[in-house]
Amino acid sequence: MAVKNKGHQTMDTLLIGALEGANGINQQAQEIANGTLVPDPSLRVQYLNIELVRPDPIQPRRVLPERLHQEFHNERLGAQHALRELVRISQSHARSAGRPFDNPFELLGKLGGEDEESDHWKETPTAPLTPEEQVLFDLVQLAATLQDDGQVNPLTVVNVSQGVTVAYMIETGERRYWATLILLHYHPLRSHDGRIPCIVIPNEKASPFRQAKENTSRAGLNAVAMARQIALLLLHVHGVQLPMGSVTMDFYRQALTLDLRGKREHTEAVYAALGGISKRQLSGYKALLTLCDEAIEMADRHNIEESILSHVVQLDKPEDQVELLHQIIDLGLTRKQVRDIIEKGYAGVTNSDDDEPNRLPRSAMQLAKMALKPNAEVDAASIAEAFIGLEKDRNVAKARLKSLREMLEEAEIYIDRI
Repeated sequence: MAVKNKGHQTMDTLLIGALEGANGINQQAQEIANGTLVPDPSLRVQYLNIELVRPDPIQPRRVLPERLHQEFHNERLGAQHALRELVRISQSHARSAGRPFDNPFELLGKLGGEDEESDHWKETPTAPLTPEEQVLFDLVQLAATLQDDGQVNPLTVVNVSQGVTVAYMIETGERRYWATLILLHYHPLRSHDGRIPCIVIPNEKASPFRQAKENTSRAGLNAVAMARQIALLLLHVHGVQLPMGSVTMDFYRQALTLDLRGKREHTEAVYAALGGISKRQLSGYKALLTLCDEAIEMADRHNIEESILSHVVQLDKPEDQVELLHQIIDLGLTRKQVRDIIEKGYAGVTNSDDDEPNRLPRSAMQLAKMALKPNAEVDAASIAEAFIGLEKDRNVAKARLKSLREMLEEAEIYIDRI
């Protein structure tokens, strides 16, 4: 009985949210909350074929890695193929780290009816999970919850049908969408019927504010996703038409010239949708849009905090931003360490053109950083396979390795001399 009550409360909340306008909960929604008005009967849960439902391409949160996100939304990959590619990438990383798996549900120890702790796979590896592995692990955990408990919270989707073509765009609930696909294609019982519970919102009632509140109130957004979310709200209140298709970061960067001055009627709603952040925090997140595309992708993939990225944005050159982010990710630099690097400068990152001749080649820095990684992450087998894969010839690969060995021996001699 307690579960049913919780479900009814959740449904009431969603129905209220569906009627929420750009300036906060309207009078009609408030009356629903007070029990004095029956919700709009059109806002009922419908079980839609998941093939008719599609994620929002400009959703600030990236569930898929950026490359897969772009290929999927540019229709170069279908949903099932994008998911398979995520699994394949994760399998490759896991195999290199000595924790191979075939079916994603093996990550939870769920195959064969086992009931192991869901964190078993996560805690035992000798090397940290890569971002792709972490994304897949989280989605499989959610999929297992949906399988065991059912889907209590429906997605909210916008009806974007045109003519005879029926289609729905996800407004809130994209992670539940991908978790359902995992159930559909990978769960050993294969018992899912391919339908997903949704509350359908008419196109004219679609609201980026509702999406923002969902994003900031549930799992939360990382720094880069928050920057995208702020950009979408600023573009919306300034009357910019939000596209229905895939966009590049330049679309979000349009918000760099926008603010809430002269938009007082929207100010309260914007800050509320962003979880009540301060004006200073909003400016700090928005400034992250000045980072180059590669830096933004790296920061998003590795969930780098805004307090660290706020120092990276001080670098003018894209290559310097990327190099510093490599250092942050590979060496686990703290906010204080990054601040000191920016203030004092160092050989790897500089704002001065005069120091350019003294910079070490990036390939040399990458080779040195690779040697610092744990053996479980970079082993002899993976290096051999990488050389063969690049050269397409075993003899050439062996020659390259011999050349590398000779160069490393010379480097060792050089270290003794300096």
